[in-house]
Amino acid sequence: MKKKLFSMFAIVGLAVATTLSLSLLTACDDDDDDLTEESGDSSSSTSITGTIEGYEYVDLGLSVKWATVNIGATLPADYGDYFAWGETETKDSYDEDNSVTYGDSSIEDFSGDATYDAATANWGGTWRMPTITECEELFEDCTWTWTTQENSEGNTINGYKVKGTNGNSIFLPAAGYRSGSSLVDAGTYGYYWSSTSSRKGYAWSLFFDSSRYYGLRSRYFGYSVRPVSE
Repeated sequence: MKKKLFSMFAIVGLAVATTLSLSLLTACDDDDDDLTEESGDSSSSTSITGTIEGYEYVDLGLSVKWATVNIGATLPADYGDYFAWGETETKDSYDEDNSVTYGDSSIEDFSGDATYDAATANWGGTWRMPTITECEELFEDCTWTWTTQENSEGNTINGYKVKGTNGNSIFLPAAGYRSGSSLVDAGTYGYYWSSTSSRKGYAWSLFFDSSRYYGLRSRYFGYSVRPVSE
């Protein structure tokens, strides 16, 4: 089912010029072998394998290493900061009229460009935002388990344990997103930007609840960023 979903990314990219509806995006079947649910697990779901510029990463057996936390987070289950697509600083309100890149159709992919890449600008070194291809790899080649983990305040947080081909894993919290000055869907959905544009005003992202994965969103929303590095 996952291969069908990411094939749909390309189809939606072609169709989005005439319509932009989530009904075009396919949800995963409940019996997907790589999509499971387990009872609460407040223990660590992260397998630390090294550091870059003082930030820890996990080797999942993929083409890139994935950071253990979101930008602005202390522990894997912390929500961290939220960024509009192509912006490197947080702000009080996330709106179309204050989006830096919403009307810019010239950007195709900025991964590693500190002007637009929140990971590169905030963490330095070789850290950058993942491309949609690298998000696709994380989705297709890993086992995703909906579970819980404690954050730095001792609260139980919903999210996914993502287990790589080599048995190592990371935790992606369902941190919700920022729209205007509000935090929306926290604890229910996770929204993570890729560095890849779709068309003027839109960009590819990885976002989920306990059973669904999607792909295309407006750039002005404030989403989580999980950095990667070679």
